[in-house]
Amino acid sequence: MTTFGIQVKPVIPLEFFDPRVEFQEGALKGSAELTGGFAFGMLMRFGFTKFLSMEVGINQVRRNYAFSLVNDTAGFEANDRIRYVGYEIPVLLLAYVRLTETLWMNGALGPSVDFYPSDAVREVLDARAYVTRQEWAQLGAVGNIGMELRTRKAGYFYFGATYHRAFGAMARANLTYYSPIGVPTTIADDLSGSYLTVDFRYFFHEDPDRLKRPRN
Repeated sequence: MTTFGIQVKPVIPLEFFDPRVEFQEGALKGSAELTGGFAFGMLMRFGFTKFLSMEVGINQVRRNYAFSLVNDTAGFEANDRIRYVGYEIPVLLLAYVRLTETLWMNGALGPSVDFYPSDAVREVLDARAYVTRQEWAQLGAVGNIGMELRTRKAGYFYFGATYHRAFGAMARANLTYYSPIGVPTTIADDLSGSYLTVDFRYFFHEDPDRLKRPRN
């Protein structure tokens, strides 16, 4: 059976996954920190057996970063935020465990193709943050675990968590300070792109009688 679903996934920054990058050159110090974000999209589930399925989806992911730039010698400090947008196509293999008549637990693992259509820039007084993509497409790995309530007429309701691991740096954060005479100094470091989400999904109801009914 094939089932269509939609999902929303708030991005959760955790210290364990190193959301903050700090870099320095001389008197110039900067940082970029993942503060959260939001992912949403749709997915198709293809059932192989009662306890094994495959999911294919497409998601937009908006990562929010807070950046800071400090020049101790010049007495300069700037703080602002920047958003970086990407897209993902994950392909996951799911395994289920039935807990009750309507409650199921599942785990999934598989690859993801990640796309980054453009760079991002934020201008502030005497400074600029510029996030440049490393590649327009990259590979990653996705793993999730969750609980699913399956109703007979209202569809499936899912709650879980997903970890997305990027293979290599997603982008490079470039922080530039402009001196009073306009001379730029730039410091830079990589952004990994890995993140954790809390997942909310809804799968639309499929009428078993309609699916089994022969066509004329």
